[in-house]
Amino acid sequence: MADSMDLVQEHAEEMRQRNLANVLNKQRQPSRSYCVDCDAPIPELRRRTLIGVERCVHCQQIAEAQGKHFKGKV
Repeated sequence: MADSMDLVQEHAEEMRQRNLANVLNKQRQPSRSYCVDCDAPIPELRRRTLIGVERCVHCQQIAEAQGKHFKGKV
């Protein structure tokens, strides 16, 4: 019979696999031509370099800064 630590480890592994699958599936999506936040055109070089890109450089920097702020990683 599995103890509580085994169940926690099993759950953590399932979450890890699910998150990995989500990331891999997202990367297969085509890049957007226009930023989802500001509607500015995304340069072709950025779209070809970063498969699945959704934001212009400026908006991506803002999103990353906000993400760090909200996660407490100032």
